[in-house]
Amino acid sequence: MTGHTEILIIAAVVILIFGASAIPRIARSIGRARREFREGLKEGEEAEENAGRNDGANDGEGDKKD
Repeated sequence: MTGHTEILIIAAVVILIFGASAIPRIARSIGRARREFREGLKEGEEAEENAGRNDGANDGEGDKKD
């Protein structure tokens, strides 16, 4: 885990590189990306659940050819 000192140093470097006015824009972008990532994970989990339910529902009966 990072300590408070490391976080302050990283924040100072970010402010020096990007400037104080860009920090809110960067934070919004990170928040949006994080939210989209979580939504994608949720959709993937739901798709896996639905696929698991659908796999056992058919039991292969419709796949047989005479």
